[in-house]
Amino acid sequence: MHFILRTAVVQPPAQVMAGFTRALFEALAPPFPRLRVLRFDGCRTGDHVDIELNLLVKRLRWTALIVDDGQLPDGTLFFVDEGQQLPPPLRYWRHRHLIEPGPNGSSVVIDSLEYRTASPLLDVLLYPAMWAQFAWRRPIYRRWFGKA
Repeated sequence: MHFILRTAVVQPPAQVMAGFTRALFEALAPPFPRLRVLRFDGCRTGDHVDIELNLLVKRLRWTALIVDDGQLPDGTLFFVDEGQQLPPPLRYWRHRHLIEPGPNGSSVVIDSLEYRTASPLLDVLLYPAMWAQFAWRRPIYRRWFGKA
């Protein structure tokens, strides 16, 4: 399953990219499941992010590796995280973070997410929850980087 969410912000791409810190990562967390950041190296190739999800009855580990980062010819900055250890029912996770140049020095933050479980039907059933988890980020991006 794949979806894309776009959020226009005021700051230029380099500033937005520099703002992808542990503090922002923690601020982007939805209210449920609660998460605890165990490790956050950054957003460059080879960096690790490890979190613990608290589902009230069980705690699950989620680890991700930044597998790529850089700049596209049009000036878009990006980094890509891939799940290494995923909570059930997820089997595959690839999240591309793109910061596209916008008009007058602004940016568009793009979350491009691809995930899979063992079942295409379950992928579809999870879609509303997955989409909501990332839609939750939009007002937070605007608070951190300015509303365009």
